[in-house]
Parts: sequence; C-alpha cells; structure tokens
Amino acid sequence: MTALTIRLPNSVHESIKALARKDGISVNQFIASAAAEKMASFQTLEYLRQEAALGKRAHFDAFLSAAPNVAPTPGDEIVGAKSN
Repeated sequence: MTALTIRLPNSVHESIKALARKDGISVNQFIASAAAEKMASFQTLEYLRQEAALGKRAHFDAFLSAAPNVAPTPGDEIVGAKSN
C-alpha cells in the first residue's frame, strides 16, 4: 500500500468527509474508490476505442439488415423523428 499526500480545497474535503460518513466508510476508502472508478472509466473508454477501430462497416450493415423493418412499439417512438 502506498501513502499519498494530496491538497484539497477545504470545501471538497468537507464534502468527501460527509459523503464517506454517509456511506459508512473512511475518507481513505472513499478516495481510493473514487480514484478506482475514474481509472476504470478511462480504461473502459480506451477499450471501447480499440474495439471500435476493429469494426467494419460491412459487418454493421449486415447486422442492421437482419433487424425487422417494423414500427416501434407504442411508447418507444423517438420524439420528433420523421416516420418512414
């Protein structure tokens, strides 16, 4: 485990303390969890970019062509969309 000293505005520190208390965890656990969540979001974005780069338009078009051409279920319409 690594110790890390960070500088936070007092308002941010107070908010973190209140949220950690509300969640029943320590400030350290709260900050570690927040850092892990941020890290995961960056890693997910990078993974999705890599996967998207492997995609081929022909595969996408083939997938779409397999979908039935039917009207949406009532309530699932896109508001403001033009009907075909």
